[in-house]
Amino acid sequence: MSGALLLQSLILGILLGGLYALLAAGLTLYFGIMRVVMIAHSAFLILAAYLAWWFNQQTGIDPLVSLIVTVPLFFVTGVLMQRLLVSRLKPLTLTMMSVLLTFAVALVIEGTLGFLFTGTQRRIPLPYASESLNFFGAQVPVVKLIAFGLAALALAGLFVLLKYTRFGQALRATIQHPEAARLVGINTDRVAGYGFGLGLATAAIGGTALSLDATIYPSLHWHWIGPLMAIIVVGGLGSIPGAAIAALVLGIAQSLLQLPLGPTWAQTVFYVALFATLMFRPQGFFGGRLAQRF
Repeated sequence: MSGALLLQSLILGILLGGLYALLAAGLTLYFGIMRVVMIAHSAFLILAAYLAWWFNQQTGIDPLVSLIVTVPLFFVTGVLMQRLLVSRLKPLTLTMMSVLLTFAVALVIEGTLGFLFTGTQRRIPLPYASESLNFFGAQVPVVKLIAFGLAALALAGLFVLLKYTRFGQALRATIQHPEAARLVGINTDRVAGYGFGLGLATAAIGGTALSLDATIYPSLHWHWIGPLMAIIVVGGLGSIPGAAIAALVLGIAQSLLQLPLGPTWAQTVFYVALFATLMFRPQGFFGGRLAQRF
């Protein structure tokens, strides 16, 4: 194995980990705010990828421009979904019932995409799709750099929003202790709705980034939900920094393991990490300590 190939796998792992981090951040927001397990998160991811592809087909403009429409659209959809569906679930069975509810939403999205666009695999023909940069002998595709840059910008924006704004303080208070947040005058229902919308907006960004470099089809979301769930468990449920760290570590591990094992077996690293976490540290490897610092 050459050094250039190893360096290329390491760089690709970091780029892939950045995209995982963005998607896992959205997924962990749902659980942190409302203890909701959002199975449909990856289905919305593929929906955003299809919207980016359709936008490119209809206008011929770069799919990144579609973010102007899809991010606000997904945010409003998330707020409405929380208000009209999730908030109606009984608190005692919220987590369990949210799995069934969002599973049904995922099936509806998959069925609708299959009805509208058929099961044919789609790919956006970008003029820069085959371009790459040479970095000490390693070839790094430009589309993966753009996707990573998009994910990094979104994560930085999310960090600033949660850390330095009044809404972010209210959201973090709601995540850490909802009853105490209500006692100090925070409208936790409204904050939960906006937080849910924020989580879905990350799916719009992630889906558009995914559409730049992936072949998409309606059932592709089942390929993504397993690794994303493993990431938020390893990182610590409800901890965005923990999810980001776990995403980077597992993304790099997956990329490096593809060299000796191939892409199919390399993905098992997520499930091995998941089982190890549940056996030895069920609260996650980063959540407990980092959640207090966030």
